[in-house]
Amino acid sequence: MTQLHAPKTSRNQETGRLSFMGSVSPPGSRPIARGGLSRRYARRVSSSGSRSSATPCTFPTVPALKKTVMTVISAALLSVCVANPSGVAAAKDKTDDKQPTPTGQMSTVGGKRLGDVGTQVDLGPGAPVLPKDLSGRSWIVADAENGEVLASHNAHWRLPPASTLKMLFADTVLPALQPKTLTHLVTEEELAGVGEGSSLVGVKEDHTYTVHDLWLGVFLRSGNDAVHVLSEMYGGVPATVSAMQRHAEELQALDTTVVSPDGYDAPNQVSSAYDLTLFARSGMQKADFREYAATATAEFPGEKKKGKKRETFEIQNTNRLITGDVGVDPYKGIAGVKNGYTTHAGNTFTGIAERDGKVLLVTVMNPSSEESHAVYKEAAGLLDWGFAADGKVTPVGELVPPKSAVAGKGSDPAAGADKAERKKHAAASAAAATPGSGGIWTALSIAGGALVVLAAGVFLVNRRWPLPDLVRRLPRR
Repeated sequence: MTQLHAPKTSRNQETGRLSFMGSVSPPGSRPIARGGLSRRYARRVSSSGSRSSATPCTFPTVPALKKTVMTVISAALLSVCVANPSGVAAAKDKTDDKQPTPTGQMSTVGGKRLGDVGTQVDLGPGAPVLPKDLSGRSWIVADAENGEVLASHNAHWRLPPASTLKMLFADTVLPALQPKTLTHLVTEEELAGVGEGSSLVGVKEDHTYTVHDLWLGVFLRSGNDAVHVLSEMYGGVPATVSAMQRHAEELQALDTTVVSPDGYDAPNQVSSAYDLTLFARSGMQKADFREYAATATAEFPGEKKKGKKRETFEIQNTNRLITGDVGVDPYKGIAGVKNGYTTHAGNTFTGIAERDGKVLLVTVMNPSSEESHAVYKEAAGLLDWGFAADGKVTPVGELVPPKSAVAGKGSDPAAGADKAERKKHAAASAAAATPGSGGIWTALSIAGGALVVLAAGVFLVNRRWPLPDLVRRLPRR
């Protein structure tokens, strides 16, 4: 049976009853007769409907007509509750549960506590408390360099990511579409799959754009039109989605299911605050990614008109911690990365900032607060907390490295490189002694393996990114 709860009630810890109610028990401790109150304390109602003053009673009496009306109303309400139990559950949620919580088991990638429901933080001596009124369904704040998770809330909850999924898109596709000066003539078919109501930068069919132009459209205006054109250049939307999924798995972002490359709402498309933070961390190790993520404004090619020089128009980054807006100031030290919004996902945001040599990542997903720019304000509050808590909290987990880096973890990168070089030279010698071309391909494949080992070493030891230079180029208001 579903239990109804009245609004604005609280439990009295001492008696276990609702504190807004007076006691309904008669004075003293007396046995109750079968069928209800003992006869000694039974209600006596006069013909006028008033209660007899001679008999103590804690229940008010009700005139017969009112009793009949109330009985009818109660029966009607009961029938509604039985016929529509979901409505009762919804009412209960509004009063008992301030925020929804994950319904299934969450992943424990990065540490057991990251799979626990609710806020995870271990404050040490002198550590500041977390910001008040955090309303994000899921959030995480982590050291971008050593990967320590300073605090989290439902870090592995699988939720719609909106345009923050474009970080994975860029981290997957950006290295393949080079050079940036490469031009492309856009066709009608390439724009046909853009979802209704999508954010657009203004890409036009039968117009030519450079790859650089299109990436500015992705990072600054979150243009789904630019994403679809780049996806077609990469090999088509299905191929891009498959590549993104493989890259997510390589990064150990196992909460993520990719359906559309632009983050547009799609059935079963989900990610998590933890995974989005992994995408940002991986992307920010690429120079082009860092440049685009930190760009505040840029010029974008406009419509081509016959007989006139093609004009440009200014586009501005929609990341309000970079550009600011009414009610939210640019965040000191911010260097990217991506925001998003859809009706299904709500507001989502991943940011990275540097202060006094410390680099932090933060992700906030779907805050329930109705305050303007809540996702940015909560992210900024978590960044402030993270910088103030540096060295004063015990990490509750870690951002794991990619699968390809795990094998080299804890080893000397230089030693690994020497070993790989020895293998390469041995393979090359064997190839020279073997007729045909098969040997050279074997040598190249071993050399490729050496590059993977070297890349793993770089991921683990090269933890200083040139963020301060980017930060100095950002506008200040």
